[in-house]
Amino acid sequence: MKRILTTAALLAAFSVAPALADPIEGNWKTKSGETAAISSCGGAYCVTLKSGKHAGKRIGKMSGSNGTYSGSITDPAKDKTYSGNATLSGNTLKMQGCVLKVLCRSENWSRI
Repeated sequence: MKRILTTAALLAAFSVAPALADPIEGNWKTKSGETAAISSCGGAYCVTLKSGKHAGKRIGKMSGSNGTYSGSITDPAKDKTYSGNATLSGNTLKMQGCVLKVLCRSENWSRI
């Protein structure tokens, strides 16, 4: 009887556990020193600045999984949006924005 209760308790605990977040979700330190938060939004991942001159501004939206993402990224200083992609490797996120997929600029962000 005791074993049945233990198994039932474990199953109940796992059924109410929150879904695991994608590894891209969290807070990131940008190349310029601001904090950017990446969170789930509408089936994608939104990038919002949390600190600095442009705090509160959404600067990107990416889709993907398993460390490879694509979408758009905005340079908040120039207010220009580019096609973008991100590659996650451990606690480093390589962000890249491109014009016409040939003129690209990359920077590495680190997990906070």
